[in-house]
Amino acid sequence: MISAILLYNQKGEVLITRSYRDGLRRSVSDLFRIQVIANTDVRSPVLTLGTTTFCHVKYENIYLVAITRQNADVALIFEFLYKIVFLGRSYFGKFDEEAIKNNFTLIYELLDEVMDFGYPQNTETDTLKMYIMTEGVRSEIRPEESSKITMQATGAMSWRRDDIRYRRNEVFVDVFEDVNLLMSAAGVVLRADVAGQIILRAYLSGMPECKFGLNDQMMIDNDENHPRKTANAAAGSVTLEDCQFHQCVRLGRFDVDRTISFIPPDGEFELMKYRATENINLPFSVHVLVNEIGKSKVEYQIAVKATFSSKLFATNVLLKIPTPLNTASVNTRVTQGKAKYEPSENAINWKITRFSGGAEYVFSADAELLSSMTTTKAWSRPPVSLNFTLMMFTSSGLLVRYLKVFEKSNYSSVKWVRYVVRAGNYEIRF
Repeated sequence: MISAILLYNQKGEVLITRSYRDGLRRSVSDLFRIQVIANTDVRSPVLTLGTTTFCHVKYENIYLVAITRQNADVALIFEFLYKIVFLGRSYFGKFDEEAIKNNFTLIYELLDEVMDFGYPQNTETDTLKMYIMTEGVRSEIRPEESSKITMQATGAMSWRRDDIRYRRNEVFVDVFEDVNLLMSAAGVVLRADVAGQIILRAYLSGMPECKFGLNDQMMIDNDENHPRKTANAAAGSVTLEDCQFHQCVRLGRFDVDRTISFIPPDGEFELMKYRATENINLPFSVHVLVNEIGKSKVEYQIAVKATFSSKLFATNVLLKIPTPLNTASVNTRVTQGKAKYEPSENAINWKITRFSGGAEYVFSADAELLSSMTTTKAWSRPPVSLNFTLMMFTSSGLLVRYLKVFEKSNYSSVKWVRYVVRAGNYEIRF
């Protein structure tokens, strides 16, 4: 599949060369330097010259190049190149020219382990660190450990060892959601979506089997009973799109009964990523009224209301209210928090440290404009943007119903669940 891996610096100097198949001339490295690095017109990450294809990515000041002479899977090649970057960062912190020069022996050893005759093999950091030390010196492997390493390196569960032990067995579940909103001046929602991820920190002994349950009425975008395809879809159902899972999840079980079943890696990992575009719960409603009085003054009236429960509160709420470029001074009045005009940003920053659920606060201001600027362009009126952090709330409606842990020693475990909603691009036009 892959004939060779090459690492260049920004000058086009070859730092690492590892060939896996015969048939490549030594001058092949010069081709990439001339055709890509020295040619600023090249933008594609894939370049084919005759029967040779170069796939490259740039990270920091390093070009990582995979050369192939077959009809290879380009997506797999790019994933492998980024895996090399991840391995480098795991072993020596940074992946730049200096780090490569200081650890070239270790990099060659890693390239020999993760690739066999041009085919990617195991790239799990935890597995590789069992027998490739950080200093690049191969550790002594006791005979009884050899079989364990072989099973993990070649088996279907390379992300976890079977000898992990903890005094206290705990699982922390964090559901992070970034809510995006674009609202017109008339109060019509032009775009609203949620980008979410579920992060697990598993500190469990042995080889535990975990079962993770979400909403009872959860639909995936390719379901036959998707609400856009079914007229009588249940109200309040959660529809997720673009679901991506960690490799430990048994996808067959999820397709059958929507149960997320897995044996978790040790420590922190991303269990799931998703998007939601329907039935979005917006945590804040913002009403903006801006009145331009001639060419000398602008009046602002803004009301912000928290639509979530009174038992919750948002923190670090910040409204960035744009002002014209020729603003001379601003007089602000707020019912909560502090407002300050920032000339360098051409905006008024209204900060509210704690915003209780159900509360409504009002902002008003008068901006005095300079009248001497006769050639001033018309004000483009950028949108008002809102930033916030809200705990124990989800905009998509996704909820963790249960998390069960099964292990042959039948120990008890403690589970913690936290929901965090943050502002992505939360903008209101006026």
